[in-house]
Amino acid sequence: MEVGLIFKIAAVGILITILSQVLKHSGREEHAFLISLAGLILVLSWIVPYIYDLFTTIQTLFSL
Repeated sequence: MEVGLIFKIAAVGILITILSQVLKHSGREEHAFLISLAGLILVLSWIVPYIYDLFTTIQTLFSL
């Protein structure tokens, strides 16, 4: 896993947290939820290939 990916995930987390708090305090809880959900989907789309590689490596290692 790249160190740059960890920094990108942290940056998205900070940005989503700030936007979510601003939206919640302005009374737009629905929008805050959607922003959080979009951030989660974005980060998962970055991480899924690494999880796939992990399972492939484990399958190869144990010859399953």
